[in-house]
Amino acid sequence: MAWFETWFDTPYYHILYKDRDFREAEQFITLLINDLKIKKDSTIIDLACGKGRHSVYLNKLGYNVLGLDLSKESISQNKKLETDATAEHFLKFSVHDMRNEIYPEVSAEKVDAVFNLFTSFGYFDDEIEDKKIFKSVSNVLKDECYFVLDFLNEKWVKNTLIPEDEITKEGIAFQISKKIENQFVIKDIRFQDQGKDFHFFEKVKLHTLETIGNYAEEFGFERVKIYGDYHLGSFDPENSSRCINVFKKKAQ
Repeated sequence: MAWFETWFDTPYYHILYKDRDFREAEQFITLLINDLKIKKDSTIIDLACGKGRHSVYLNKLGYNVLGLDLSKESISQNKKLETDATAEHFLKFSVHDMRNEIYPEVSAEKVDAVFNLFTSFGYFDDEIEDKKIFKSVSNVLKDECYFVLDFLNEKWVKNTLIPEDEITKEGIAFQISKKIENQFVIKDIRFQDQGKDFHFFEKVKLHTLETIGNYAEEFGFERVKIYGDYHLGSFDPENSSRCINVFKKKAQ
């Protein structure tokens, strides 16, 4: 099994990343929605939604939301957050591999936006797998609507990589080492719990801005904006921590 098919379903993944900044995420979503002027009542897919924090917030803002993720454990928990038939706007979750075609069971029509946020791209060795994501998004998205791909800034990662670190959460000392190998950032995660040794890793391809743009163009998108951070700051190739791509699907 691929690393993300095992690591994401362990309780340790959620312990390690439990302190992610929810306020920053909500502020980012609000800024993004306002800047792109996505109309209320639109239907948005949160692709690779994880624990559903962005999906829930988008729903609270007045959108119909379908959260999709490969992790059965995450989706099982997210199901408890779904709205019922009386809700003004639906919130639904489903297990889904983002390389596969998307069939929104909650809507017979195509959707108004697809968000892929907080580095949920670049997991695959073969670029054919990366391209499948753009294809599936293109097929489910209405013309002239947005696909937001929030990714690492390749150059910034290379300039700021910290090779060794230790993070303690819930009494577990996570020993983390990072390296760049063949254009992948590889994060080794080792720790002990209840007398047992554990080892997991994460592996994310450092796609260049040009490569991402080429994938998008191949499947009918044009890049209309690039943000460099979660405050929607301008993108600086050398100094921006993020590479937040906004693509619009061209009219067919």
